[in-house]
Amino acid sequence: MKTTACQPVHIIGGGLAGSEAAWQIVRAGVPVVLHEMRPGRGTAAHVTDNIAELVCSNSFRSDDAENNAVGLLHEEMRRCGSLIMRAADASRVPAGGALAVDRHGFSAAVQQTLLAEPLVELRREEIAGLPAGDWDNVIVATGPLTSPALAAAIRALSGEEALAFFDAIAPIVYRDTVDMGKAWLQSRYGKGDGADYINCPLDKPQYEAFVAALIAGDKTEFHEWEQDTPYFEGCLPIEVMAARGVDTLRYGPMKPVGLRDPRTGRGAHAVVQLRQDNALGTLYNMVGFQTKLKHAEQKRLFRLIPGLEQAEFARLGGLHRNTFLNSPKLLDGGLRFKAMPRLRFAGQITGVEGYVESAAIGLLAGRFAAAERLGQGIAPPPGTTALGALLHHITGGADAKTFQPMNVNFGLFPPLPEGAVTRGNRGERKPLLARRALADLAHWLGPSRAAAE
Repeated sequence: MKTTACQPVHIIGGGLAGSEAAWQIVRAGVPVVLHEMRPGRGTAAHVTDNIAELVCSNSFRSDDAENNAVGLLHEEMRRCGSLIMRAADASRVPAGGALAVDRHGFSAAVQQTLLAEPLVELRREEIAGLPAGDWDNVIVATGPLTSPALAAAIRALSGEEALAFFDAIAPIVYRDTVDMGKAWLQSRYGKGDGADYINCPLDKPQYEAFVAALIAGDKTEFHEWEQDTPYFEGCLPIEVMAARGVDTLRYGPMKPVGLRDPRTGRGAHAVVQLRQDNALGTLYNMVGFQTKLKHAEQKRLFRLIPGLEQAEFARLGGLHRNTFLNSPKLLDGGLRFKAMPRLRFAGQITGVEGYVESAAIGLLAGRFAAAERLGQGIAPPPGTTALGALLHHITGGADAKTFQPMNVNFGLFPPLPEGAVTRGNRGERKPLLARRALADLAHWLGPSRAAAE
């Protein structure tokens, strides 16, 4: 890395996207001022003062780079020298084929790395409104919990009302309060180490009683201004899913397929899975159990689940409002705000959903900002890569009239050449897309590889 004498890039927000953007910028030799409003101003979801705190699940989802788009995104980011992926790999905990992390070890690793970097200045302050006029290169990576004053300034500048949705947080259970006489250890279809999840089985009467209790449960009331805010379909509260039909949960987070109690050889009508949440293995989160139930009601209802009758909770579920931009209308292909190009946006506020996707957009914003500061040109990554497909979706590939948060998926990728996939090799479609992506990424990284290492 060669240090250059130049003005810093300002980054507002010390989450995953802001942290990744900072790392990419300083790797190019450009200084960064990272502004984080906590602890001076808290949020509805954060519980620590650490940057890169994980506020929901501890899972980065599938790590399969050949058959899963998010796993491919993991690999692309690793090849781009991602700090977020380096910290995730270093703090991973057992989770079958998924990449899950010890949340405290992960955020500590990110924070320590950035604080040890001489080109990074961390300022604990809220940016209440638009950034100062002499900040000519700014990345806004404030995430879904943007400061109200800054959000209001952005809305006023764009002439657009930012869209919003609710994102729910799953509870965390103390491992030693789970009754392993009723539950058992197993990964679905034996993936990973084969025993990465605690499985709590329900028979048909237990399941139907649980669904009825969820629907009737005492829930958090919304403010009047929140009534019409839509949920993100990939993170629905369990009681919302339950209300859609008695079997909805059995085909969602409580699906029993691929699981069988090794002590009896029998399956179950429905299963609640718990996934390890910290490196010590003392905490487990309830997979897919995001909820807006009141805290007392959560304790009562979740203790109806066999194996959790005596469960104690390190954290109960919660609900917070997320805001995001109508990015296809407001941002250009370099993530610049069309109404004020000195501002770039990164992370979840751009309308990507998920930890990895948020960090990926931070990675791109950081590279774009560093290149601009150094007077260098940089093309966006090819649309055939996971990074490029995600970027293209939020900056023009999606319909601005119906834009909603999106996880990376192979549906965002350009199709393979005609004839590449036939009836006889349909199972090769995803691996072929992944191989093409990594080959095209290598070509894109060629002239800028030094900034990634």
